[in-house]
Amino acid sequence: MLDRRTLLATGAALMAAPAIAARKSATPNFPKSFYWGAATAPHQVEGNNIASDLWFVENQQPTVFAQPSGDACNSFALWETDLDLVKNMGLNAYRFGIEWARIEPEKGLFSQAMLDHYKAVIDGCHARGLAPIVTFSHFTAPRWFSAQGGWTNPESAQLFARYCDKAMRALGQGIASAITLNEPNILLLLKPMLPQQVWDIQKLTLETAAKRLGVPKYVCANVAGFDDLPALQTGLEAAHKAGKAAIKAVRGDLPVGFSLALMDDQAVGAHSVRDAMRKQLYGNWLEIAKGDDFIGVQNYERALWGDKGRLPAPKGGAVNWSGTEVWAPSLGGAVRFAHEATGVPILVSEHGVGSDDDAVRAKFIPEALAGLKAAIDDGVPVLGYCHWSLLDNFEWIFGYKPKFGLHSVDPVSFARTAKPSAAVYGAIARRNAL
Repeated sequence: MLDRRTLLATGAALMAAPAIAARKSATPNFPKSFYWGAATAPHQVEGNNIASDLWFVENQQPTVFAQPSGDACNSFALWETDLDLVKNMGLNAYRFGIEWARIEPEKGLFSQAMLDHYKAVIDGCHARGLAPIVTFSHFTAPRWFSAQGGWTNPESAQLFARYCDKAMRALGQGIASAITLNEPNILLLLKPMLPQQVWDIQKLTLETAAKRLGVPKYVCANVAGFDDLPALQTGLEAAHKAGKAAIKAVRGDLPVGFSLALMDDQAVGAHSVRDAMRKQLYGNWLEIAKGDDFIGVQNYERALWGDKGRLPAPKGGAVNWSGTEVWAPSLGGAVRFAHEATGVPILVSEHGVGSDDDAVRAKFIPEALAGLKAAIDDGVPVLGYCHWSLLDNFEWIFGYKPKFGLHSVDPVSFARTAKPSAAVYGAIARRNAL
């Protein structure tokens, strides 16, 4: 049931969306086969992912994590409820992840029960008319994997490919699109942003974990030491290629790509460092994507680059939970650049805003989608849009403080409650038009 407040918020937000100028397309509609989705990640929503690398470091002292993930949203048990939320919003796709640490909790030991669980989720998507967009590694890995150096270990790509092969043989026939790795460039992006003390506590967190396990090196995909970044990138690049090959060997027709954390990088003034910074932030990934079926774009902000570095955002605009600018046109800018740089179709695999004020989100969604539609009208091939996130969930080192969800979650009862923004987004998806 929609209450009066939700309907009013929906109407106001839709009216606030900028009018789309007539461009190449005369239709207000998005493409016919467009994916309208919501996104989650297994570690962030399932709960009790006890065999994973991050669970181990969340539950120790010292740790860079503000709090442990614990039960999260209890989505391992409540996955059917979550699929119903997606369907009831009027969406036609669900981006979620399968958890490597559950499927291969010990090296070489694969759990048929966990493969069956994820097959049930995929079948549940189809039963509700939802296309399953499946991520094979959303930052987390098994604890044993990170205890042998994670992605910095030369064996890592082969191990990831073996896991992808096992998962594909059990699940592959039901998947609509496959994402090998989530934001493999995240630490490159954070390198110029995170203060030195955060890198220091990350290093201490990993050194503590290595000591506890009596191993020389413990490295995670989204928690690593500054010095690990080059080896980490080399390992992740090899892993994507090996994982993609394993997936394609089972199902050659399945679209495969990875998702990239992409800002809308804007050059300001003469001699802007923007282009040099893009090489640092995105590494080799845009080049690698040229050989893929699509690239997943994950956009949350813009960056203004002057001649000496990043400039502060203009004062007076809306801000998110961390005080960062909320600027809806960044999505269109990031999508245009990603296609220009790679030549492949774009899937917006994540996009959203972390805010306790849902009115910010309800206004932001249609404004951002107007920019996305303008890019489509200008010829950018966009396969779909997955909003981050379906639920307020565990946001990595920041714990449960940031709120990105279209639904809130009670931490005790796990009851999900739709926010007005869910109705705003659902109305657009149902119409397939702004």
